[in-house]
Amino acid sequence: MKIAVACGGTGGHIFPGLAVADVLRQKGHDVTIWLGGRGVESVSVAGWHGSVERVNASGFSSGLSVRTIVSGFRLISACWSCWRRMRRQRPDVLLAMGSYASVGPAMACHFLGIPIVLHEANAIPGKAVSFLARFASGMAFGFPEAVEAMGSVQAVVTGFPVRTDLESHFEDGLLDPDVFTILVMGGSQGSEKLDDIVSRSICKLCERGMALQVVHLARPENESKLRDCYRKAGVRSLVFGFLKEMGKAYCAADFVIARAGAATCAELSACGLPALLIPLPSARRDHQTANARSLEKSGGVDVIVEKDLSEEWLVDYVEKRASNPEKLSRMAQAQKECAVPDSAEKIAELVLIVGSNGKRVNSGR
Repeated sequence: MKIAVACGGTGGHIFPGLAVADVLRQKGHDVTIWLGGRGVESVSVAGWHGSVERVNASGFSSGLSVRTIVSGFRLISACWSCWRRMRRQRPDVLLAMGSYASVGPAMACHFLGIPIVLHEANAIPGKAVSFLARFASGMAFGFPEAVEAMGSVQAVVTGFPVRTDLESHFEDGLLDPDVFTILVMGGSQGSEKLDDIVSRSICKLCERGMALQVVHLARPENESKLRDCYRKAGVRSLVFGFLKEMGKAYCAADFVIARAGAATCAELSACGLPALLIPLPSARRDHQTANARSLEKSGGVDVIVEKDLSEEWLVDYVEKRASNPEKLSRMAQAQKECAVPDSAEKIAELVLIVGSNGKRVNSGR
């Protein structure tokens, strides 16, 4: 079967799309990756050895502006370009992972009568998936709440394909395996406020005599500053502006302080890591809050909105959590129960079903 996978835009769309593409290719299918034309995408697909198509498109900004008009013309051009290319090399089915980069390939497939499968990673569907849902033959979601948000659209909950390096470890001697370890993640772009408040809180906890160490994924421009901050306070730390092998950080952590992107939530559940989630307040449709609240229902994470976060509150919170291993164990178990195993395989199965018959798939959870 010839399969197209539209997963351009950000790593949150590219990496799960590649994970499903790998499964489909291992099953013997001819898979082509469709990207959105961004330069950073080349780094993300460096390990992909199959066909790649690039279409120049861009996302929409809020309100009416010159940028919005330009984006609109680019989107129309992307649809036309995809239609011309797909007409010559017609796929049997398209998997679209969401974002503006999916719109061109999906609309081309719609006009060519090619069945479409959509995947939405977040608990609140984005604008692209909400728009494209009317054309879809099957839909896959990372959170049950997203199914409810789509109303009458039929869908299956498949979870979010996580990276495959979740069981790697840092070299011996970099961290003490017997010391309580906090992993701090500010999201793909890092967070100035989280870097500042969390680092000062950890240093204060060390000053109070608490035995802890930290793995901190910071904004790249804050990397050296945070490393100096922890060193002066006597906190054993590993600070990274970027860490490709995230499994090492997850395996080292006893507790996580992080944003609530779909990939982060899925990986924390897969690793069974208790966490404090601080949703990005500027996230579109406030989807990170919805992601965090979904995990909070299970008891595996705690949630605080950024405007309520303070150094004093965080110091008190971490002290309470670190001194209660039974609570952390219950949270870890709850996280494991939220994980959806074999997500990439589930999505691949849905794609093959739709590609074989082009019919809608019955709803299921």
